[in-house]
Amino acid sequence: MAELNVQPKKNNSWWIWVLLLLILLGLLFFFLKGCNNKTGTGTNQDSTASNSTDATKAVATTTPADSSQIDFNSPKANYQEITDTSISVRGNNNYSIYGLGEDILFDKDKATLKGSAQTQLKMISASLAKRFKGANITVYGHTDSTGTASHNKQLGAERAEAVRNWFVKNGAIADQSIAVKSFGASNPVASNATPEGRQQNRSVAIVAAPAKPAGTK
Repeated sequence: MAELNVQPKKNNSWWIWVLLLLILLGLLFFFLKGCNNKTGTGTNQDSTASNSTDATKAVATTTPADSSQIDFNSPKANYQEITDTSISVRGNNNYSIYGLGEDILFDKDKATLKGSAQTQLKMISASLAKRFKGANITVYGHTDSTGTASHNKQLGAERAEAVRNWFVKNGAIADQSIAVKSFGASNPVASNATPEGRQQNRSVAIVAAPAKPAGTK
């Protein structure tokens, strides 16, 4: 009987290891790519946030006066130097509020001061210099409820900032003494249900709070 010469089968499983290695490399590649994308996204978000902060710094500016303590419907006051009837003056012993309507300062839905607003701003500036030299001043932006809340907030901020910049440049008010805040449509002085009420709500208010002596509350 002839002797059978049976050779053991060659182990061809090497290709399985190669396949596994390729799969592992592929997974590693996608993992690293995903990490890079996350890092890039974070950088973009930070950049966007920074730009947003620059654009809306008026919203974020810390105000020297506590706005929750200010009644924008305070009793009317009479200052002899304020002869323009388009300027409203209100207040009490703690603060005074000079108010100007949107129609005096800006075109509709815009935040660039009209050239014709110089007269009123100069009058308010002179009154501030006379009565509130060295006081803390805050410019508040108010809008009506037309449009989105975020748009109104931004518009109020940009308008308040425009008025603030005018006072710093032309009104001899120190940069560190005047701040801004936007209420948007969140603090109306009249009903937004009527055109007349909405017009009253579209305004800028300049609040002057005399600086208190050190040690007083």
